Amino acid sequence: MEAQRRRLAWERDGADWPHRAHSRFLQAGGLHWHVQVAGQGPVLLLLHGTGASSHSMAGLLPLLSPRFTVVVPDLPGHAFTDPLQPAPGLPAMARALAALLAVLDLAPPALVAGHSAGAAIGAQLMLDGHAPARALVSMNGALLPFDGVAGLLFAPLARLMGGGPLLPGLVTRLVARQARDDRAVQRLLDGTGSVVPAASAALYARLVRSPAHVAGALAMMAHWDLRPLADALPRLPVPLWLLASDRDRMVPPEQARAVARRLRQARVLPLAGTGHLAHEEKPAEVAALIQAAWDG
Repeated sequence: MEAQRRRLAWERDGADWPHRAHSRFLQAGGLHWHVQVAGQGPVLLLLHGTGASSHSMAGLLPLLSPRFTVVVPDLPGHAFTDPLQPAPGLPAMARALAALLAVLDLAPPALVAGHSAGAAIGAQLMLDGHAPARALVSMNGALLPFDGVAGLLFAPLARLMGGGPLLPGLVTRLVARQARDDRAVQRLLDGTGSVVPAASAALYARLVRSPAHVAGALAMMAHWDLRPLADALPRLPVPLWLLASDRDRMVPPEQARAVARRLRQARVLPLAGTGHLAHEEKPAEVAALIQAAWDG
């Protein structure tokens, strides 16, 4: 039974998945992907952050699909998408997504919006020429190297996840086991500074109780190096809209202001009364800003 639950199964864990009717499963770049596609019009690529999944964009999808063809994948190693081997670093993630976009047989993304680490992947896609979009919307984007407490955490994590075949398995099983306690899951969500809908909170609990999903998220963080991206950001060929929440406990709004100081084509848009998961707390407000980025 434990082995069966190491990975999420669509028939069991996806039975109540948000917007299930729009889900597709396909092969691209050597991976089996779960992606949702809805709407019509210019292609809008929505990218979730580390440890989340396509469900995080559930509030945005119906608001944006009347105007855009919205594409929402589970990132490699997350939820129902295969992990990326050998290392899910930022350039590799961008190449994997480029392969997915090619297989979907849609027009190239005209607009990209990414949350947290998803914003970094979106920027890398554009810098590498995979997404000739009109603009990039960063929703509390993690675009600069972490410092402070986050830096102290991620550096040891990288060493731990690279410490041999046994250690990653031990770490992921420990995290998944602790997540069986609803209070532990709530503490994780409280750490974002957001209050998300109950249905979303339940899906986050489902995700972190899956050792495979936890392994994908930890491996992504362990191989994440934002220094090259930070150096390359001034070459970003499109306007950058930086949505920054005043209650974000994970990526403080000062980071958005620091990015804006580096890029003449960047603008900061404060999101009052929201935390790191602002797009789940106030999807209508965030959707309106995404549409404004398209309108220029």
